[in-house]
Amino acid sequence: ILHHLVYVEEKDVMLGILPSFHSFGLTVTVVLPLILGARAVYHANPTESIAIAHIIEEYKATLMLSTPTFVNALVRVMTKKQMETIRVIITGAEKCSDALYEKMKNLAPHATIMEGYGATECSPVISLNEEKHIVRGSLGHILPNIEYAIIDVDTNKRVEINQIGRLIVSGDSIFNGYINYNGNSPFIEFEGKSWYNTGDLVRIDENGILWFAGRLKRFIKIAGEMISLPAIEDALIPHCGNPEDDKPQIAVTNTKSEENPEIILFTIVDLDRAFVNQCIRNAGLSGLHNIRTIKKIDEIPLLGTGKVDYRTLQNML
Repeated sequence: ILHHLVYVEEKDVMLGILPSFHSFGLTVTVVLPLILGARAVYHANPTESIAIAHIIEEYKATLMLSTPTFVNALVRVMTKKQMETIRVIITGAEKCSDALYEKMKNLAPHATIMEGYGATECSPVISLNEEKHIVRGSLGHILPNIEYAIIDVDTNKRVEINQIGRLIVSGDSIFNGYINYNGNSPFIEFEGKSWYNTGDLVRIDENGILWFAGRLKRFIKIAGEMISLPAIEDALIPHCGNPEDDKPQIAVTNTKSEENPEIILFTIVDLDRAFVNQCIRNAGLSGLHNIRTIKKIDEIPLLGTGKVDYRTLQNML
């Protein structure tokens, strides 16, 4: 299926920089080239941007599969000459920012960014933009081998087109369950069968294009209203610290209290609470989104994929 969404040519060279312990790195940059008989070149550390830039130039890589965090760090050190062979960049695991799209447009106007979405439990791709039909900012179409439903968080009934709901999926590429696991079931009964609960909030438009709204666990309920922590981060990032820095300057999380959760801002730069809450209001968010506490730390913890490690931040509370 990925082969039909991405036009892989005989002369293509895939760049593999994602860690193979991650499902995206293992299936898409290791297994896929073997299945297709495509050439691939690898580097073990995705954070060593200068070394990767030289590899791209030396081996004339054409396909890059990575996360926006790693791509963003890479384009900071690459020249147009080094990027001239790259024709497709497939990103996943986190949202591809407008700033990264613009950087790529200036550095490699010939290259196409294909944003997608998935989960380890889904092998891992769920949806992907098509190379010849990019809808910027979207997650593309859900793969044809996956059955899906978008259901209301409270009522568990299907939502209408363009309404936000929780995504559940079913199909041969969806896992059967965790090994030696005693926690809550990752599956939900819906319309007479079992579905994997992604825990993600999405909407689908009239053209069948999927749009990401956020992780359900990255929403908290305050005064009966669903508050998006990523929306708060989006409001603050352009104004807090240096948004061009390779590493995140801020991260927003919440206290673990279900009855009275408080919104906490972790930052590596000096910030004033009145200032950040003004930024939140300027973004059109309600007072329920206001930061209650700011915690200054030396570094925002990251996962191996380059994403913010929110679990560690919550443990720090």
